[in-house]
Amino acid sequence: MRIATFNVENLFDRVRAFNDPDPDTHKDVLKAHSALNQLFEKPVYTEADKAEMLTLMGKLGILRSDEGPFVWLRRIRGKLITRPRRSAPRIVATGRGDWVGWCELKTARVKEEAITMTARVIRDMNADVLAVVEVESRPVLTEFHDKIYVDLPALPYRHMMVIDGNDRRGIDVGLMAREGFTLPSMRSHVDELGQNGEPVFSRDCPEYLLTTPGGERMAILPNHFKSKFGGDQARSDARRQEQAEMTASYYARLLSEGIENIIVLGDFNDTPASAPLSPIFETSLKEVKQHPAFTDFTFDANTGHRGIGTFGTGADSLEIDHIMLSPALWSKVQLGGIFRKGAWTASNRWPMYPELTRESYAASDHHGVWVDLDLD
Repeated sequence: MRIATFNVENLFDRVRAFNDPDPDTHKDVLKAHSALNQLFEKPVYTEADKAEMLTLMGKLGILRSDEGPFVWLRRIRGKLITRPRRSAPRIVATGRGDWVGWCELKTARVKEEAITMTARVIRDMNADVLAVVEVESRPVLTEFHDKIYVDLPALPYRHMMVIDGNDRRGIDVGLMAREGFTLPSMRSHVDELGQNGEPVFSRDCPEYLLTTPGGERMAILPNHFKSKFGGDQARSDARRQEQAEMTASYYARLLSEGIENIIVLGDFNDTPASAPLSPIFETSLKEVKQHPAFTDFTFDANTGHRGIGTFGTGADSLEIDHIMLSPALWSKVQLGGIFRKGAWTASNRWPMYPELTRESYAASDHHGVWVDLDLD
């Protein structure tokens, strides 16, 4: 059977800033958006806080209006800011208790060509079980499957599960499984709180218990850890490390419950050697790209990289999408690889679909990762 993970970067609607031709725009927008929302949550706004809010709102284009090119200022109750016609805007709220609202990222429709390209990648990876990352919702996933994917044509999926997570942007994690598999149980961790009293997971770390057509029991934990972008780097690293620690604790519990076949996979937003991911990489789970049978990852050898990166240019430093296997499954690996044909490369580092003639037609900036296991 084949297991795969793919960050689809939304199926129908994605953050508008991601569509900007300047590659740094989405990083700058996400960083300002995150920092502004963090300031909004403070119980008391100091004069320095207010000055920083005005600076960030200026960067986001919402200093003079609630609507900017990439974000909205959502105000439900109370007053945050006054905007006199003949003088500079001022923050009038004294703290979180004075108003209800937030800064919200705008979304835009994904190009039709990119939607079809995503469907082609999923079809051609041909996974029996697929973890999807950054999918809007279960209704959206089923609509994509029923109206786009199966019309290619493509072998259909029987189960499509998505649990709403903690991210307002609609970038949840889900699971697709083909006929013959059953999903006897699901468990969400959206309400798991960290040391700061806030939810640990940016999205969720659901536990899906699958039964294979041959009766094997398997636990699959799709994940999407905190991004490196969007605010304080130390804060992001600490959040990602806490997510790795919590995921590692779930793995240990599943083993203690007698479940030997366990897979943790998805977009971890960091590399194997990074300190934030060490809690999970120091368990008995093993990253599939380190397996001797992981050999199918076409890449231009002249780059000086192994070619195990899974994002953007595919450089080794961009190995952020992972499939991690418990020892019972590691021994059953037959083949593994990275699927790149739906990702854009300006330097011909890998073969692309012939129809991928523009970067905006790409299925995703991420590349799919898959592994074949000797299971029925």
